[in-house]
Amino acid sequence: MRFLPTDEQRAFIRSLDGMLTAADAPRAARAWGAGDPGPGRAVWARLAETGVFALAVPEAYEGVGPRPIELALAFVELGRHAVPGPLVETAAAATLLAGLGDPALAKRFLPGIAAGETVATLALEGYGPYALDADTASVTLTVVGDELRVAPGHGPVRASADPARRLAVPDGGGEVLATGAHVAAATARAVDRARLATAAQALGTGLALLERTVAYVGQRSQFGVAIGSFQAVKHRLADTLIALEFTRPLVLGAALTTAPADIAAAKAAAGDAAYGAARTALQLHGAVGYTDELDLSLWLRKARPLRDAWGTPSQCRAKVLSG
Repeated sequence: MRFLPTDEQRAFIRSLDGMLTAADAPRAARAWGAGDPGPGRAVWARLAETGVFALAVPEAYEGVGPRPIELALAFVELGRHAVPGPLVETAAAATLLAGLGDPALAKRFLPGIAAGETVATLALEGYGPYALDADTASVTLTVVGDELRVAPGHGPVRASADPARRLAVPDGGGEVLATGAHVAAATARAVDRARLATAAQALGTGLALLERTVAYVGQRSQFGVAIGSFQAVKHRLADTLIALEFTRPLVLGAALTTAPADIAAAKAAAGDAAYGAARTALQLHGAVGYTDELDLSLWLRKARPLRDAWGTPSQCRAKVLSG
């Protein structure tokens, strides 16, 4: 089988790339990390206009989805441009709410998510105590056992390895939205959607790191020539490119089948490839790669948290082996 995006999907990718370039998403990421979500929310509003959030919401609730392939393609671009906020969590929350089979509950939240007006985050049992960006989210969902609730608040905000990711433990209690075995089933589907979106975001992050590193080694010279002309540098970049390009069909294939084992394989490969791209970028940028002032740091510090979010590589590989 040979899978390639359609002309319509390619046009959607180009549209997102152009919009996010014009919106200066890295500047919004810096502001988000500094506690000013205003520029980031403006980017979210423009993403909503392109239909990104609607891709995770069924048509019955003012969305156009679920469309996992287009969602994966979109999240690659979100990763390439370092868009801040609980993007993955919002898509996962849409999957969770849509999967409960409760029309009233779905009508309450999903139209707002599709329109970009509701920013959702969630903390699920078994995936750590923290919810991402609970301080800026409109709604924080928690699942403990077979019970889904809306958290009434959250604890102190804590820093992540990625300065643009802010973590907080949701408060206990809150309104009960659903209980029963169907909550566990919907939660499992939400985890798969979170893993797929994170894999795509990690792929985009790795591509951004590679693009910037290739540009840098073409500009920086040593012994009178660009360092990019050295064989050792070329080989390192080629290895990084191969790892990322081997990941791309895994991500798109997983979006096509939506099989949990395929998604886990894509997540493990994308996380490793993005982390490898970060190590290459850091080494080839030399000391300047450590500086916060350089935009490269936005992606450098994102790669490892994305690798471990919604399942570490070892957890994902275990899922692949168990089927």
